[in-house]
Amino acid sequence: MSPVILLIIGLVVVLAGILWLKLHPVIALLMGALVVGALTSQPLLERYAESKGLSEKQTSDLLAQSLGERVAIGFGNTCEKIGLLIMLASIIGKGLLDSGAAERIVRSMLSVFGQKKAPWAFMISSFALGIPIFFDTVFYLMIPLARAMGVRFQKSYALFVMAIIAGGTIAHSLVPPTPGPLFAAGAFGVSIGMMIIMGIIIGLACSTAGLVYAFWLNKRQDIAVRTTADTTLEGLQSWLNKDTSQLPSFFMANLPIVLPVVLISGDTIINNMSVSVPPAIKSFFSFAGDPNIALFLAMIIALVLLARQYSFKLKELKKPVEDAVLSAGTIILITSTGGAFGHILQQTSIGSWIAEEASGYQYAILPLAFFITAVIRTAQGSATVAMITAVGMLTVFNTEGALNFHPVYLAIVIGCGSKIFPWMNDSGFWIICKMSGFTERETIRNFSYLLLLMGIVGLVVTMILAKLFPLV
Repeated sequence: MSPVILLIIGLVVVLAGILWLKLHPVIALLMGALVVGALTSQPLLERYAESKGLSEKQTSDLLAQSLGERVAIGFGNTCEKIGLLIMLASIIGKGLLDSGAAERIVRSMLSVFGQKKAPWAFMISSFALGIPIFFDTVFYLMIPLARAMGVRFQKSYALFVMAIIAGGTIAHSLVPPTPGPLFAAGAFGVSIGMMIIMGIIIGLACSTAGLVYAFWLNKRQDIAVRTTADTTLEGLQSWLNKDTSQLPSFFMANLPIVLPVVLISGDTIINNMSVSVPPAIKSFFSFAGDPNIALFLAMIIALVLLARQYSFKLKELKKPVEDAVLSAGTIILITSTGGAFGHILQQTSIGSWIAEEASGYQYAILPLAFFITAVIRTAQGSATVAMITAVGMLTVFNTEGALNFHPVYLAIVIGCGSKIFPWMNDSGFWIICKMSGFTERETIRNFSYLLLLMGIVGLVVTMILAKLFPLV
């Protein structure tokens, strides 16, 4: 059975399970992974192993794994990457909301920007944070602010969430030092500086187009802030009428957000500096700049803010922390099962199939690169994996005389293609769905279609710039 048929079968199983049978996403995703895995033949697994450069022993070990083991490995690999981060971020978000810190930040934001400019502030902030930090972490840090702002302006809640998505997701795929654009720049011989400059220029164009779509869509839907597993609507509304003196200071309110950003980005900057850095500073950022450590420190500060609201009666923290952990557990299960589904789809060797089918279409390199990356992203769920896979396929074009424009445009267009099309096999889809309180259908409209538009705009802008300013 061909990889494309397997992809279609997996898509039908998951979508039918969630939208038609009304199954919990964990069950539907697990069913999709098991069905696709059971139908994946040994030759396809061998082809996948070859594309990944596995040794003979590693290939043998892969073939010896049972279907259950392969699904569990995909589940575990995803949980390893995001499990602890989600739990820590959930507690931070709970602390920001229940301590009044998010309300303090919202009031300050409104005093500076006003309601009309607040979505732009969300977008620009998310874009800036998305450069050194994975988008998932950016969303964890900013969704409490969107929820607090959404209580004040109910009809604009979805707009605030989309503004965060529009900024952070595109920066993650276009601007180093996040892994995807960093790998693409190195593979195509593009300087980091050039990749950063072009990524910011084209990325802001994409984000602006995304925010325009967000304004348009928000007028045609009515999504208010809803109760989630860790935060009730009544609890959020209770802060609206409180005096400012009852809220944390502006500095302390921002500290759980700013501290991990400084630590994580500081570690990234130091690792990419050409000049020597004192060992003590490098050692500090190497330790504290790890995302898990940075978010742990931020969690401690958020809990201190929350304890202040209970007059430092620490036993009062048990209930809010339990709510946050329970909410995180659900999200971790869904995202990890989505990761297992994506892992099984990768093992169908869909990437190798796409590479072979596209090999005869080298006459339109930029749209071809965009299309290949988009298909891989849609097929297996991860934007970073899609970029890395597509770069491996397309480095053949980066030879002397093959391009009549700077290779930075090829790297950028691959990043734009990685935005299309996130759905139920993408862990980010479920993080946004569950932490925002959106339904699955609403997440497709407010997240999947948003990224689809931004990716297409990125392709068009990149092709225009490559034509007008080839830089060669």
